[in-house]
Amino acid sequence: MPGQQAAAAAGSLPPPCDSLIYCTGELLGQVQNAKLFSDDKHFVDMPLREDPEVVLKQFQQLVNATPGGLLSKQQLAEFVQSHFFPPGEELETWEPPDWTGSPPLLEKISDETLRSWAQELNARWKKLGRKMKPEVELQPQRHSLIHVPEPLIVPGGRFREYYYWDSFWVIEGLLLCNMTATARGMIQNFLHLVDRFGHVPNGGRIYYLRRSQPPFLTLMMESYLKHTNDTAFLRANIHLLEAEHRFWQEQRAVNVTFGGKEYTLNRYHVQVGEPRPEAYSRDVDVAAGLEEEARQQLWGELQSAAESGWDFSSRWFLPGPPPPELRDTRTSAVLPVDLNAVLCRAERLLAAFHRLLGQAEAAARFQAAHEARAAALQAVLWDASAGVWLDFHLERRRHNRAFYPSNLAPLWAECGAADPAAAERALRYLQESSALSFANGLPTSLARTGQQWDLPNAWAPLQHMVIAGLAKASFPRAQEVAFTLAQNWVRMNLAVYQQHHHMYEKYNVEGDGAPGSGGEYQVQEGFGWTNGVALQLLDLYGNRLTSAASLVSCSWAWIGVLLTLCLE
Repeated sequence: MPGQQAAAAAGSLPPPCDSLIYCTGELLGQVQNAKLFSDDKHFVDMPLREDPEVVLKQFQQLVNATPGGLLSKQQLAEFVQSHFFPPGEELETWEPPDWTGSPPLLEKISDETLRSWAQELNARWKKLGRKMKPEVELQPQRHSLIHVPEPLIVPGGRFREYYYWDSFWVIEGLLLCNMTATARGMIQNFLHLVDRFGHVPNGGRIYYLRRSQPPFLTLMMESYLKHTNDTAFLRANIHLLEAEHRFWQEQRAVNVTFGGKEYTLNRYHVQVGEPRPEAYSRDVDVAAGLEEEARQQLWGELQSAAESGWDFSSRWFLPGPPPPELRDTRTSAVLPVDLNAVLCRAERLLAAFHRLLGQAEAAARFQAAHEARAAALQAVLWDASAGVWLDFHLERRRHNRAFYPSNLAPLWAECGAADPAAAERALRYLQESSALSFANGLPTSLARTGQQWDLPNAWAPLQHMVIAGLAKASFPRAQEVAFTLAQNWVRMNLAVYQQHHHMYEKYNVEGDGAPGSGGEYQVQEGFGWTNGVALQLLDLYGNRLTSAASLVSCSWAWIGVLLTLCLE
């Protein structure tokens, strides 16, 4: 087939978007399959020098003039260089005007080394600030970047644009640094996207349009309101929070019968039948040798895993004998604990927001939705023998008994976890796993697959969800484990920062601590959500946390936990 284009034949599933340059088509297929760049994302982030019709016409002329229609790598390189700008040129650095060098957060931190580090983390918001150039709005057809009206904070590295669930922890960090205007602007951008598309895309590129990410927008609004009490902003936009919830209920919900009753829960389910443009050649390679229908199904499952934010992990692999492979990904067959915990919390918040605004009927509707989901979480996802919530596999009709930090997400979401007995059993589950044996943080799983959302990697948002969930528990043992996890994570983050002078998107829980590895690309520096989580933990425990010089106190904290268990 000309250009070895993986999805040229018409299929039953649509492409990631309608662009014949950035999402589908012969040009995309030839460039990415030629592996012109070490990272496929490089090409699809490049702005066009001319309108797409002109570029496509000239490309087709070149194809027609080439025997067999397959351009050489040199031809493709020359064509791309003459028709595209380098990636990132549609954005310019932006220093948030509400940034201050001395946020009150610093006063809460007793340890001088940690306070100095927090000051440096605060300064990094200026390095991660971006503003879109006017041409992104004036000539959208020449960009894969989706225009939003307000400036933003990016994660860092190859992630030049905004990302959905990353931004929740970024916004938390901004608010702790008294940057409420910047935080509000980012929330406004996401509300703008819901208004335009009906949901928040995975990230700020058109090739992300048909997939979302964990739905944190309502939780972002909650955080903003806690810091500002800006109910006028809520009143003006609550219809858009409802619209996003409607997307998840209409596009990502599934009914499941369990114990003789029917429940509605949510899953990640992206119905796209072509490779991810930003990882095109990898997806083609993974699907090599499959029939067309199977290839389309696999590409949809890979897109669904990307929608989860956990791209990729053994969590989404079809249960079976090892060794698991990426082509065993069946994300849409999984009812994830954390996704449903997030939605449960969002429904509770929507009920509270409507009560705050005096809208009783809507409040009752979302309160009922919250209660129904809490019941579904308990009936379908709670596993009494394990003493924790577990992902449920729809095809195999069984729980995934593997350890993931996300199994404790209902504690953080305060959904179905109000019973102290449930919280105590979840804590015991954590303590009985080997996850607490790693001094540098909770691993994302206990499986070694080479995927970045598995052992030995640890990710800041998962640390925060477990720590914050345990900190909310009503008994001291959970609170002490929460503090010790926070101490270990902060200590490791600081040690790596002192060695490399960077914050990273993920970390290695083994050894002395190091940047993470594995997956589809090199570990990225920056890093938005890692900075935000570190600041949250410093805010939560600032008067107790100590810097790397105090490893003994950290070890004694673990001994205290173990002694408590032995004395029970």
